Amino acid sequence: MVRKIQLVTLGCSKNRVDSEHLLKQVFENGIEIVTEGSNITESNSDAIILNTCGFIKDAKEESIEAILNAVESKKNGMTKKVFVFGCLSQRYRSELIKEIPEVDGFFGAFDSHSVLKAIGHDWNDKYNNNRYLTTPSHYAYLKISEGCDRVCSYCSIPLIRGPHISIPVEDLVEEANFLAQNGVKELIVVAQDTTYYGLDLYKERRLAQLLEKLCDVNGIEWVRLLYSYPSAFPESVLDVMANNPKMCKYLDIPLQHVNDKVLANMRRSVDGNTTRRLVESFRKKVPGIVLRTTMIVGHPGESAKAFSELKDFVSEARFERLGAFTYSQEEGTWGAMNLKDAISEKVKQQRYQELMELQSSISYQYNVSRIGSVQRVLVDSADNDVYVARSMAESPEVDGEVLIGADSLPQIYKSKNIIGTFVDVQIQNADEYDLSAIFV
Repeated sequence: MVRKIQLVTLGCSKNRVDSEHLLKQVFENGIEIVTEGSNITESNSDAIILNTCGFIKDAKEESIEAILNAVESKKNGMTKKVFVFGCLSQRYRSELIKEIPEVDGFFGAFDSHSVLKAIGHDWNDKYNNNRYLTTPSHYAYLKISEGCDRVCSYCSIPLIRGPHISIPVEDLVEEANFLAQNGVKELIVVAQDTTYYGLDLYKERRLAQLLEKLCDVNGIEWVRLLYSYPSAFPESVLDVMANNPKMCKYLDIPLQHVNDKVLANMRRSVDGNTTRRLVESFRKKVPGIVLRTTMIVGHPGESAKAFSELKDFVSEARFERLGAFTYSQEEGTWGAMNLKDAISEKVKQQRYQELMELQSSISYQYNVSRIGSVQRVLVDSADNDVYVARSMAESPEVDGEVLIGADSLPQIYKSKNIIGTFVDVQIQNADEYDLSAIFV
């Protein structure tokens, strides 16, 4: 009989949502849940469940290492069973069964019902739109669709997750209400491609309408949008950002590149000029918007000139947030079958370093420009003599933080727990990642 489980989520926030739906079912069956941050090799549970990632090489390696650690815990008597589900086992189940037979069950990305069955319980549809949060209780991710219809040459997600399937608006609003009633104040909207939302169900893009409905949920004070896509971007979303005070003026939109040849090789369905115009539109229609993007360097077709064009674009666009990856060929993708990975790892790493050094300077200048301003922030945690918070300009886990000196805490707050609440602070100092502030 399974009385205690540890569920560990690897990979993206979308995986986390899947885990939280499963954990709600586990919790409602009276099973004790071990803290996710606990050491897997010292689990002290009846079962370890791993929700794996299989997107890129590093993520796959991390997932395999976690599986081996869980198996070691089982060998040492710290747990009795090990179950694996998610993207890695969706894609490589037969290979994993052969290579790691000590695992008690491998399940795919959509097999939460079977995972629950494996620990002795049936799925209860009553809790379909409920969650057991593994984030701090004041913010939560909301996954609005599954899969992806895009054909990007480097991406394995459609191979793993299948075609795009939108979740009905009424289910999402019900889930948002449940989260709000349980203390969530910030909803972070995620999907493989949020901008595609609604096309399959409603025959039109309905992201803007969905965002409005989420902003209407009582108790939700911020709604943040991640993982949008540049091709046919629904600009009605910008109207919501500009006019609804609950909507964060923050947009995560992975652009990946700006050179025409590279974008064509990536099969991104946009060209460089379209990309530039889109960024200009964001800045014009939503004054003060914070843009986060990602770029891929070293993709097939990226000449030295193309990389120089990318750096020029980043210098001009001045993204407040930017991350980058070096290209890696993923088996089964269009790129792996049709493009030669001819750029050396050394050159890829050099380009990555150059781009991130450029972005570091841009991020630093943006943060310094905020010194002296008063910002509304959401307090995430406390660490020694510092409160850790975020403004609308910072998304959790991927962006910097606002660090507030506890010695500036006003008297009215000293008898209260301010974690999970909104406060006003004045920015005092900054580096390329974090800002320091005092309460006002």
